[in-house]
Amino acid sequence: MKIAILSNGTGNYSTKRLKEVARARGHEVKVIKYRECYASIERNNPTVSYRGEDLEKFDAIIPRIASYMTRYGTAIVRQLEMQGVYSVSSSIAISRSRDKLRSMQVLAKAGVGIPKTVVSRNSTDIDSLIEKLDGTPVIIKLARGTHGNGVVLAETKKAAKSVLQALYLTNEDGTNILLQEFVKESAGTDIRAFVVGGRVVASMKRQSLDDDFRSNLHKGGEGTVIKLTEEERKMAIKAAKAMGLNVAGVDMMRSERGPLILEVNASPGFGIEKVTGRDVATPIIEYIERNAKRRNKKDKVGA
Repeated sequence: MKIAILSNGTGNYSTKRLKEVARARGHEVKVIKYRECYASIERNNPTVSYRGEDLEKFDAIIPRIASYMTRYGTAIVRQLEMQGVYSVSSSIAISRSRDKLRSMQVLAKAGVGIPKTVVSRNSTDIDSLIEKLDGTPVIIKLARGTHGNGVVLAETKKAAKSVLQALYLTNEDGTNILLQEFVKESAGTDIRAFVVGGRVVASMKRQSLDDDFRSNLHKGGEGTVIKLTEEERKMAIKAAKAMGLNVAGVDMMRSERGPLILEVNASPGFGIEKVTGRDVATPIIEYIERNAKRRNKKDKVGA
């Protein structure tokens, strides 16, 4: 098959691993910097050009879209989907997962355990908002933050009000602001489950190395191997399915009332391979082999 990896470049570890595995399995692979692509939109002729030339027809694409490039990156993915190219992660699923408010709403509707969450555009509602969350401390998040950025722990009602007022004042693009309960028993610790095609292929615990309540590896957190409980495994799979993601990094925390999903990441990093020794690239390529071939075969029959 001809497979394109939409990435920021060949130096990225996850991109190198996907390219390495796909080529070893006999596929033709091209890494495309989606930031250098442009789409030509006209009737019955969706094209994507890269460095001055129209892209050839691929059998499948693997989007590795950075969070800060979500809108443009998903537009390029969508254009390729319009050409009939199979995408392991659809443009709509990527967009859905990147909006924290929307993703929380989708997860809640699907019956997935999540932290208590409220959203408001009025800082004068702070008393009732905090009451909904059973008091301080509370977590305040920008709906489009990532890697722990745009996340603040407010330990008092006064601090929460000050943070909200500052965010409302500086938040020029109107990004939603969420308040979530602070789960004391999981402070500084969370779990990443790497889901491919409806099964967990690797999992790790992430622990902050200082007093930071965030455990992201990007923030200096340390990863260790962990075995998921059956409930955690099922919850991770259910969360990925609710988001419509075939490949996902599902972040969760352990609480007294069971696992709570924090986020479903559409382009999970491959650092989990180094922590666990588990290969996550091969299951992705295998999933593409099964599903892209099946989809392309259906298209030929329909033609």
